[in-house]
Amino acid sequence: MTKKVLVMAEIRDGELRNVSFEAVACAKLIANGGEVVAALLGDSVGEMANTLIQYGADRIVKVEHPDLKGYTTDAYQQAILQVMDVEQPESLVMGHTAIGKDVTPRIAAKLSAGLVSDVVNVELEGGEPVFTRPIYSGKAFEKKQVEEGLILVTIRPNNIIPLERVESLTGEIDSVQVEIKDLRTVIKDVVKKATGGVDLAEAKVVVAGGRGVKSAEGFKQLEELAQLLNAAVGASRGACDADYCNYSLQIGQTGKVVTPDLYFAFGISGAIQHLAGMSNSKVIVAVNKDPEAPIFEVADYGIVGDLFEVVPLLLEELKGAYVNG
Repeated sequence: MTKKVLVMAEIRDGELRNVSFEAVACAKLIANGGEVVAALLGDSVGEMANTLIQYGADRIVKVEHPDLKGYTTDAYQQAILQVMDVEQPESLVMGHTAIGKDVTPRIAAKLSAGLVSDVVNVELEGGEPVFTRPIYSGKAFEKKQVEEGLILVTIRPNNIIPLERVESLTGEIDSVQVEIKDLRTVIKDVVKKATGGVDLAEAKVVVAGGRGVKSAEGFKQLEELAQLLNAAVGASRGACDADYCNYSLQIGQTGKVVTPDLYFAFGISGAIQHLAGMSNSKVIVAVNKDPEAPIFEVADYGIVGDLFEVVPLLLEELKGAYVNG
């Protein structure tokens, strides 16, 4: 039987998030030769449809409604359920983002479906998908397989490689009209905190600071380093609690989970709660004055030293590299 997999693309600030392209790649594998349909939810989403096709979606479903301009649980849940009723997919794939983590369990409960969350890898065994996900705060991994019924999947950003973009690809673009009613939440205004230009959850490089940064002023050096590296700035809970930076930067068990290619940990001791949010980074570089700091147990490279001496040296070297070529 030919499989149909539905991808719920995610939009932020009028642009598709990279995890949407990763979700398409995941869906292609699950479909195993079947159809991948990507759904775009918003109040005006037409211009983004072709981009998803170029990244591998076979068909696009536009779902445009004024109540979908900003995310609310009720509106998105109603819209997604109606799209699924029309498309009748065998699987649904979303990013393991704030939106995905909020709405997919509700969809799964409504449809009595299986949900595999925070997936970092997908393989086919006997033509059926097997999902790998971290457990015990990233200390181990388990493999999951849904034996029957609808499969809902959320994928962790930065783990599944998107398909190569082919700008010549074309596909069918349809529209689905949805009815949204009885909303319990209405967005009146959105107030944003400045966290830099790079999305922390999807950043390829993260520069993070802990209590060892000592002040909000200390974070300014990290922001300068992040700018040179086109990186996102992150923080431990200790740094956030000390009011050195905003909680939107928090990485860890009660913050964001990141898996960048390169993770800098400056003045972070490495409490288990923080490690849960970054220990699966591909390369970890730790700088700490304490040679016994737990962060060195997970670091690929460690520097025992004062970050206020190390960071200026890094800045100097990077600036010199840019000047010289």
